[in-house]
Amino acid sequence: MAQANSRPMPTAQSPNSEAGPFSRRTALRQGAAGVATASLVAAGSATIWSGDARAQSSAPLATPVPAGGPTLDQIAFASSMDGQFIRALDTIPYRGADVGESFITARRIPDGDTEAWYREWWQLAERTEGYANEALAAGNTVSARDAFLRACTYYRQASLYLFKPPLQQGLVDSFANQRRVFVQAMALFDRPGEAIDIPYEGTTLPGYLFLPARQDEPFPLLIITGGYDGTREESYFAGGAAAIERGWACLVFDGPGQGEALVEQNLFFRPDWENVVTPVVDAALQRPEIDPTRIALMGRSWGGYLAPRAATAEHRIGAVIADAAQYDPAARAPMLLPEDLRPLLASGDDDTTLSAWLESAMASSPEIAFSMNRGMLTHGLASPLEYVQGYGPYTLNGIADQIQCPALIIEGEADFRGGDAKPLYDAITSPGSAYLLFSNADGAGLHDEAGAASLFALRVFNWLNGVFSLA
Repeated sequence: MAQANSRPMPTAQSPNSEAGPFSRRTALRQGAAGVATASLVAAGSATIWSGDARAQSSAPLATPVPAGGPTLDQIAFASSMDGQFIRALDTIPYRGADVGESFITARRIPDGDTEAWYREWWQLAERTEGYANEALAAGNTVSARDAFLRACTYYRQASLYLFKPPLQQGLVDSFANQRRVFVQAMALFDRPGEAIDIPYEGTTLPGYLFLPARQDEPFPLLIITGGYDGTREESYFAGGAAAIERGWACLVFDGPGQGEALVEQNLFFRPDWENVVTPVVDAALQRPEIDPTRIALMGRSWGGYLAPRAATAEHRIGAVIADAAQYDPAARAPMLLPEDLRPLLASGDDDTTLSAWLESAMASSPEIAFSMNRGMLTHGLASPLEYVQGYGPYTLNGIADQIQCPALIIEGEADFRGGDAKPLYDAITSPGSAYLLFSNADGAGLHDEAGAASLFALRVFNWLNGVFSLA
């Protein structure tokens, strides 16, 4: 089960108060794209809140299970493609994919064949969009909505191995199509979603605002920031839909380095994510439907660094959720390199040797090449070495204690990014904060609890509703 330990919350809460040496798993456990982990165990006994999160319950909601056991992987592919496949399955609870469509598509793709990956997911997306248009023409709006949502996921799936410089036309096309069909879908929601432009440093960031169908405004608001190859469309499935059906408003957006901001605006990741989130909060507070005293921020994947970083300075956020939480990416980046080369990264004395090693690693491993290429594209950098060197400012070390709101710090037992959540939890001093470990035994141990979207939503919204005293 999900295990948690927490700090007591005050009685009132203010929003201001095992492949070869170059496998993707090896790379992500040892370097800049997500790093090494020792075995994960929940600290202390399981303490899970019942109802009101402002006080610890004396009894857990379910019996704790031991760490370890089988993991939810290699269900369709033996390689790292399996994680990307499960990513599609994770949208099923919110109508973002279907089992048969997804598995049949996977069976047409030879393991490791990225061209076949693009082709098969693209063909499924086009076919599913066709079903949506047929249903819409017949006046079957529910069927049309659901098919448009699935097509959105499938177009996005097609693009996942195209994140590399220079910007690939296939990525441009996949993004444009996922956005188009998603907009068609959200126009058919019980309360249609709204595309919004968020003023940002002389331009705008694209977002969607979703409001519950019920009319008891103002609503609590969940803002979601995604990860490296995430989009605001994916964020709808990764927390937005769950929020809306629980009576929350939700604002999802593409920040620099993500989705439309990357593909069409040429904006790249930046470490000071507070300067991205503050304009988002400003825009939200212009809306009378939003309760300004009940604003939460959630980051998924790389957003597990971005969201808590924003919360160190943007104190209108009343609660922050980090999944997969990351405390000090800067300190973990050198772990990608062999131990004897790490001093060279710090000194800058021999960039030629470091570049040669990184280029060799990329040539030896498609998985490392994937991580490096994606990083270079989204950070706007020209070489693998620049990408690894560029991690220096990405840290919460020394500033995590500036988070003033309750923080929910999450990781999965088998997450390849694991091991950095507990240090972040330990560095946060805000009352009401909690550390939550999702287990393999619950099928929730992978990165971002992929495959366990319903359990993830249950735990997160139990905590959030407690923070804000919501029924």
